[in-house]
Amino acid sequence: MAAALAARSCLELSAAGRAPPRSPQEVSFVPPGIAPLPAGRYSDSAGGFCYQESAQLGAATRNRWVTSGDTVELVEESLDVNLLNNAVRLRIQGCPFLPGGIHLCEVQSHLVVLLLTAQTVHRLLLPHPARLYRSELITESQVQSVFTDISKIHIRDPSNYYVIPSVPGLAPNSVASAAWLSSEGEALFALPSASGGIFVLKLPPPDAPGSVSVVELKQSSVVQRFLTGWMPTAIRGDGGPSDVPVSLSVHCLDHDAFLFALCQDHKLRMWSYKDQMCLMVADLLEFMPVSRDLRLAAGTGHRLRLAFSQSLGLYLGVYMHAPKRGQFCVFQLVSTESNRYSLDHISSLFSSQETLVDFALTSAEIWALWHNEENQTVVKYINFEQNVAGQWNQVFVQPLPEEEVTVRQDQDPRIFSQGTERHMDLTWDELRKEVTLAVENEFQGSVTEYECSPEEFWQLQVEFWSKFYACCLQYQEALSRPLALHLNPYTSMVCLLKKGSVSFLVPCSLVDHLYLLSNEHLLTEDDAAIFEDLEMSRDVVCLVQCLRLIGESISMEMAFIMEMACSRLQPPEKAAEQILEDLIANDTENVMEDIHSKLQEIRNPIHAIGLLIREMDYETDADMERGETPHLALRMSLSQLFGSSTAAHVVCGGVAKICSVRFLLCRDLLILQQLLLRLGDPVSTAPGTWDPVGFCRWESNLQHLSVLELADTTALTPHKLVSGPQTIVELFFQEVARKHIISRLFLQPNTSLAETSLNWPHLITSIVTDFLWPSNPSFLFPECLMGSCQYTQLQEYIRLLQPWCHVNMGSCCFMMGRCYLVMGEGHKALDCFCQAASEVGREEFLDRLIQPEEGEVVSTPRLQYYNKVLRLLEMLGLPELVIELATLAIMESADDWRSQATLRTCIFKHHLDLGHNSEAYVALTQNPDPGRQLDCLRQLVVVLCERSQLQDLVEFPYVNLHNEVVGIIESHARAVDLMTHNYYELLYAFHVYRHNYRKAGTVMFEYGMRLGREVRTLRGLQKQGNCFLAAINCLRLIRPEYAWIVQPASGAVYERPGASPKRSHDGECMAVPSTRQIEILELEDLERECLLARIRLTLVEHDVSAAAVAGNSTPEETVSLLVRAGLFDSAITLCQTFKLPLTPIFEGLTFKCIKLQLGGEAAQAKAWDWLAANQLSALVTTKESR
Repeated sequence: MAAALAARSCLELSAAGRAPPRSPQEVSFVPPGIAPLPAGRYSDSAGGFCYQESAQLGAATRNRWVTSGDTVELVEESLDVNLLNNAVRLRIQGCPFLPGGIHLCEVQSHLVVLLLTAQTVHRLLLPHPARLYRSELITESQVQSVFTDISKIHIRDPSNYYVIPSVPGLAPNSVASAAWLSSEGEALFALPSASGGIFVLKLPPPDAPGSVSVVELKQSSVVQRFLTGWMPTAIRGDGGPSDVPVSLSVHCLDHDAFLFALCQDHKLRMWSYKDQMCLMVADLLEFMPVSRDLRLAAGTGHRLRLAFSQSLGLYLGVYMHAPKRGQFCVFQLVSTESNRYSLDHISSLFSSQETLVDFALTSAEIWALWHNEENQTVVKYINFEQNVAGQWNQVFVQPLPEEEVTVRQDQDPRIFSQGTERHMDLTWDELRKEVTLAVENEFQGSVTEYECSPEEFWQLQVEFWSKFYACCLQYQEALSRPLALHLNPYTSMVCLLKKGSVSFLVPCSLVDHLYLLSNEHLLTEDDAAIFEDLEMSRDVVCLVQCLRLIGESISMEMAFIMEMACSRLQPPEKAAEQILEDLIANDTENVMEDIHSKLQEIRNPIHAIGLLIREMDYETDADMERGETPHLALRMSLSQLFGSSTAAHVVCGGVAKICSVRFLLCRDLLILQQLLLRLGDPVSTAPGTWDPVGFCRWESNLQHLSVLELADTTALTPHKLVSGPQTIVELFFQEVARKHIISRLFLQPNTSLAETSLNWPHLITSIVTDFLWPSNPSFLFPECLMGSCQYTQLQEYIRLLQPWCHVNMGSCCFMMGRCYLVMGEGHKALDCFCQAASEVGREEFLDRLIQPEEGEVVSTPRLQYYNKVLRLLEMLGLPELVIELATLAIMESADDWRSQATLRTCIFKHHLDLGHNSEAYVALTQNPDPGRQLDCLRQLVVVLCERSQLQDLVEFPYVNLHNEVVGIIESHARAVDLMTHNYYELLYAFHVYRHNYRKAGTVMFEYGMRLGREVRTLRGLQKQGNCFLAAINCLRLIRPEYAWIVQPASGAVYERPGASPKRSHDGECMAVPSTRQIEILELEDLERECLLARIRLTLVEHDVSAAAVAGNSTPEETVSLLVRAGLFDSAITLCQTFKLPLTPIFEGLTFKCIKLQLGGEAAQAKAWDWLAANQLSALVTTKESR
């Protein structure tokens, strides 16, 4: 394949599209003692200045200025950081600025601004950025501009301005000027003198006293024999009016300055300011075709520019203006002995009839800005050293909006479209309301009739809104009309300076160059400069001409068919076939015949088409390097390089331009292919000549580019405060792509921009090639969209990719699942996650996703992926999806019991949370890990108890888990508060449900014993009695020989795991008995305990204060308490049951009787309380009972 050579045309990319509206600081000054001049005396002008440090990486900062009347607006812009307070509007009232009368100079600690007006000169001292930013690394995204403290500058200090003296006075018919700083810090201003020649006004250094001096440079001060040139008779005494310079430039030396003056007499004069001598005079008419009229006419339209190179020396570029033509001449200054200088003619270049606005010169190129006869902007450039034929290269400037807008009858004339530029500090809604109100007021004020038909009303609205639209167009045209070219001498970056913004000129690729080139330029294109193979170059040019014919014939409706086909995922070749049919049906200018004749000139159409496709293909096989960012010895941090919104908009505007042009090119190629098939060309349609793989790639490129059109959609980042709306590609560039590109490029410290590949074309191509081209491995773009919460754009991006892009399919499915989760469509998300699982281990993004965290058990990649997704779903609170995905993951983990245990535990947990008790139990029983199974069982018991879902808990079969569940319930029963939780009753129900009455009785007996020991209240005694009754009932349900239970010795029953150790009164841990005494309790024993509990309850009901003592008292102690309370009947029953002596009872009764006899009436009345608690028939003897 022939190697493509360098591209030759450029694209204009605006940097002001999404910039926030500037609010410049206002500074005004009225010089004393001057008569005001009209502000419109001179035309508007503009210029720029770049710091010398811009040649070093990380210092791409510049200043630009625009003059209008007596006002100059200074703006500082950076490609690295966003500058605050970076605009100032300075007005010297009554003193219009000379066109080009703003000059900026750098010294060690200051940036000096030299201003020239029609009546005054001024000097402003601003802090230099190197002094302003003393830190070695700038880490902030916004920094202060050098204009921040402009209000503190002493502009009114008499030492910083001077009124131009009336003698010699400023020449009225010239606007030339120059200004510079001497090595001693003096400010010098060169102006054309009214008497002919030049006068130089010198201000002393700002920190040194002195007076202003004026020096006039005249030819009479020069001896003729010292002059060098082509016309030794040129100097004749004093200079006349023809010596008035029309363009001035200065070249500074260490202790001198060469002042070059291009004068009205078509001569170029070189002065030494130090010696005040004219060192050279050259008649430039010798280098151009001269007529008598031209020699006699004053050369008022001539221009002069200088370009200095350390290696090549000083170059002079001269534009010689003549009626209906112009010519550029490039010279090199040559020094000889004895301070003699001459000009070495390098090149002469002729231009067309356009009006030259400005031009810039380098040591190899000329860049020129014209206005043509239609008053449209034309920008061209040429390499005067290599281009022998004198063919200028085009710059494709941005067109203005259409002058007329078609409004259909069914449309409202008030159609608003949010533009890219915004020069008012208003929101879009506020601006729309104000515009609507203004137009409606104008409309109502002009309509005199109160009634009109709907058609008349609509027509009037169209008229008034069209008038407003025309005003907007005039406003945009005035702001977007270029005033000057600015070329950075350190980085060769070219800018167009406009009244309202700045734009950059970016070299375009060969494909864009051919497709965008106008027909007349394409016909004269040098074929040999395209490819090394001359025949192939001619074929490609003819092919592009065919594509241009097709593209120019396609209407908006036809173009919409292809765009909709790509958007709706329909086959592009079908849309191309339909467009071709429409073209043939509407071919009134015989375009198809012209295309067919052009095709006949192509010797090998298949090869030419394939070559063009390969030039457009960005597909690469290399993966993105994700290594550590190398250390860069920069004055600005890598994180800030090209980080400003200006740089982002320029680069991403280039990406959008590439995508749109390539999309149109691929569309036209598809239509041409359909035409070739329809024509049945034997060369192009013969078997084996049409490459299906090439056609698929062709169609694929169209789909790639249709996807990238999504990049121009506007998105606001919610996680970060931005200065204005951004497209998603701008967001991606600032957040991700810029750092990756720069870290790969600058592997060596102290590298200048000119020595590296970090330029606009490389940046733009790198973004498309390495990050945005869908068929390449990088997945950073979707990651950035996800991280920036751009879910809608991400969904649309993946939707357009899925049918045909087979790279990163799993990653796209995963991202689509994330989007579905955000949108609340969980089941769709789960389907996407499951589809992505098949690509785990094959895609770099998914491999990064499943990297195990610290301490995490490493399993198979697929299981690690499922674990990541399960965590995501758990974090979002989607238990149903967690269960479904975990169930699916279990199938993948047949041989990994640890993973199965984890997944089963996950399923159990979420089933339990959802209240699916049966499903949770099933998951529990299927867990292969006994430890996890026991944990799940314990959780099941606790949760169901808390929910009071005891029936489910009791009725589960617990196959092979019976002892475990009993142990869990017992441990909980012995560990929690008896009156708050009912674990004993649960355990009782558990055993009764399984007909294990002995264990049920044991449980209730233990429950009752603990109630007596720990809950010594009336309610506790009531429950204790019920527990003993339940235990007795259980033993009576089994055969007598089995009606017994085992009770550990006192204290052993209540020892439980986790309980704190028993301590003595001095804090020492008490020894636990090594053996336990086992006691068998039969039914009679339980009945006695039940009776004892009932009697204790009777005692406490009679005397509540006895509850604390009676709750766990022995039978003997209970008898004493009963006697004291006067419950003799209960005491006798207790003694009879436990076979205790009755002596304490009678002694107590005797004591009470004696006490009654001695106590009087009060004691006898009180005695009825305890007598009433006994059976009176057994204690009182009456006559009837005898």
